[in-house]
Amino acid sequence: MKKIAILLLCILMPVTTVFAQTGKPLSVEVLWQLSRIGNPSISPNGDYIIAPVTEYDVPEDKGNTQLWLFSQDGKQQRALTAKGMRVSEPVFSPDSKTLAFISKRDKDEAGQIYLLPMDGPGEAQRLTDVPSGVYGLKWVGEHLYFISSVYPGKNWKEIGEQLKADKDNKVSAHQWNALPYSSFDHWIDEGRQAHVFRIAAKGGEVEAITQPLNIELPRSSQGAGSYDISPDEAWIAFNANGSDNQVNPKLDLFLAAIGSGKAENITPDNLAPDASPQFSPNGKTLAFTRQHIQGFYADTAKLMLFDLKKRSTKMLAKEWDRSVARFVWTPDSKGFYAAIDDAATRRLYHIDAKSGKVKAITKATNFGQPAIANNGTLVATNDSFLYPARLVKVNGKNGKTSRLDSFNDEILADVDLGSYESVTYKGYNDQEIQMWVHYPPGFDRSKKYPLMMLVHGGPHNAISDGFHYRWNAQTFASWGYVTAWPNFHGSNSFGQAFADSINPDWKNKSLEDVLKAADWFKQQSWIDDKRMVAGGASYGGYLTSIILGQKHPFNALLIHAAVYNMYSQMAADFSVHSPRFGNYWDNPEIYQSISPHYGAGNFNTPTLVIHGQLDYRVPVGQGFELFRTLQTRGVESRMIYFPDENHWIMKPNNSIYWYHQVKDWMTRFAEPGGK
Repeated sequence: MKKIAILLLCILMPVTTVFAQTGKPLSVEVLWQLSRIGNPSISPNGDYIIAPVTEYDVPEDKGNTQLWLFSQDGKQQRALTAKGMRVSEPVFSPDSKTLAFISKRDKDEAGQIYLLPMDGPGEAQRLTDVPSGVYGLKWVGEHLYFISSVYPGKNWKEIGEQLKADKDNKVSAHQWNALPYSSFDHWIDEGRQAHVFRIAAKGGEVEAITQPLNIELPRSSQGAGSYDISPDEAWIAFNANGSDNQVNPKLDLFLAAIGSGKAENITPDNLAPDASPQFSPNGKTLAFTRQHIQGFYADTAKLMLFDLKKRSTKMLAKEWDRSVARFVWTPDSKGFYAAIDDAATRRLYHIDAKSGKVKAITKATNFGQPAIANNGTLVATNDSFLYPARLVKVNGKNGKTSRLDSFNDEILADVDLGSYESVTYKGYNDQEIQMWVHYPPGFDRSKKYPLMMLVHGGPHNAISDGFHYRWNAQTFASWGYVTAWPNFHGSNSFGQAFADSINPDWKNKSLEDVLKAADWFKQQSWIDDKRMVAGGASYGGYLTSIILGQKHPFNALLIHAAVYNMYSQMAADFSVHSPRFGNYWDNPEIYQSISPHYGAGNFNTPTLVIHGQLDYRVPVGQGFELFRTLQTRGVESRMIYFPDENHWIMKPNNSIYWYHQVKDWMTRFAEPGGK
């Protein structure tokens, strides 16, 4: 780890040192050797820290997740669950003596709740036998709460019979009479509803919690963050659609006394999402996040407090121009810790529940969802561009961390990493734009290097200082490129005005930002402006398709999962512009002005097009339409199609193939390495 420690000195400062290459590069093969640590859980008494760890078997093309136990002093690290058994969502009992998790074992047809004793030896025992499976697990008081997608009006036996009949049915057709019909990479069964249930920790009958209320959880997606239970098990707060409109659902927050049969919409007047309910440890207050602009997913999310006794709501940190997410109450119910996207870095913040005062606890590098014990012990994951997620204990006052795991140290010990820094340049309207610049191992400022410009997706998902597996800038840099991630107009974490500045005009401001980033690199003595390439995915693919139709400095382009035709994008699982700005038949000028396909007459740059069949966020026809256009115009192009991948390339061997194809394409048009 000495190399990594040395390289960390280069973060956020100009790179002047020449590094000798003595080890292997951070290749895609190395990426798939790394263990991936998920968000931790900590027992209420602070004695046990659990995190899921996923490792991949490339020859078998599959991953394996185990639950690992860690100690606060970093001296203990051992697996709690065996390999080959799917596990997820670990939660502790209130007395810290038992760990619950979801697993699919032996003859399980779907994931079930298993219980494992923490204060002595013993095997995990299955608690549930729910034919439709369980997810969204919570342990409150004497019960375990979970979500299951069920057929309304059927009991568990009938649900099991229906599932078997559906599985055995030779008809492959799906039928819908209303939206939504898909979400991300799977079809939505119109005949099923997601509801919250509970079962006593000692076993017994499963009890329906939200079904008797005749209100289902949001149809497109649900999870543990979609609901919460008060500490005394008297109340449930949950998300549901507060209107009859399923085309553009209104995400509201409902509150019900458990067993009452009646729920109250406590956010009826807000048209934008109210989400992530969390009861305070003392049970007096319900916290949740609120956005205010319907149809704008990157609208700043404010932290709201609902007083259960007074039935009043107040907003915390009203003037703070950052979105609250990934928050957890402190044990004394006086505040919160949260992982907040802040100027392209995900920092841990403390938020005072009375005054709304916010304080950044950490500074550099990314932190994940925090978990806190009753004694105040705070744990989270921490990662950066130079190292994958690590498990750390965090001092809640000064942000100092102590590492609790040793995963990946041996693998990375002989890997030569490059360095990186944050720079700013003048973009659209001469406004300051932040950009991450990655340098290859052995970077020599006296030589000239090719540039690979990466265009992030979203469009509002800013690239922050964390480890990325699908588009790893250090891996691209290891090929011999200077690699850049500009956080152009529209990127989140720089304030509401900046994020919303590209709506509804997705095109012009961010386009100018990327082209001016290229101009900035042309002025650097260590860049060869005759060897410049660019690529992006999703919105990044959209913007790269826009670039394809403009005058630009790039020799070749990579366009992955691109929104290419704004009209046919109506086939996606959700619509971006229509809820807020109207449909294309209402305001055709918006769509015509920003749709990349209108620039086809200018396409003349060699382009690699990539798309997955299971991508329902940007349907696969977008990629084939772009490829046919390029071929029709006689532009050198290549189409790579993955029949078993979604918006992302997730399988190990497909990912390795993807990286190698991208490398092959880019090196054909921009020779790597310093000259």
